[in-house]
Amino acid sequence: MVAPGSQGVGGSPVQAFALRLRPGEDLLLGLERFATTQRLQAGFVMAIVGSLRHARIRLANQPEATDFAGTFEIVSLSGTLTEEGAHLHLSLSDGTGRTIGGHLVDGCLVYTTAEVILGELSALTFSRELDPETTYPELVVTPRSDSV
Repeated sequence: MVAPGSQGVGGSPVQAFALRLRPGEDLLLGLERFATTQRLQAGFVMAIVGSLRHARIRLANQPEATDFAGTFEIVSLSGTLTEEGAHLHLSLSDGTGRTIGGHLVDGCLVYTTAEVILGELSALTFSRELDPETTYPELVVTPRSDSV
């Protein structure tokens, strides 16, 4: 059940994709490049494992990104992506187990690997429209016009 005032669209078949980003690649730019190449219209992150040699994330309610030096394990990545862009949140842990997280921005460089499983809801399209209440471009989910 969808809460009053919320937006929801029915079920959709899922197509899965797997990719690996190599040492030195930018995590966000690599994912956006893949979404563009595959022409994803309603993509989402299913799973990720890997590490970073440099992290750059926008922390909660902060206007600018923060850089973190060192090596980090990727604990999780979640969010949506299309060929038009991505909205992804990243959690990382350092060598002491301290965990940080925030909005993924460019500048997160892969250390050894980033093994990513992405899904796409093949009957839907994701877009973003300015929400007057939040003042941010928020997710809009619509049925895909070319779905079978």
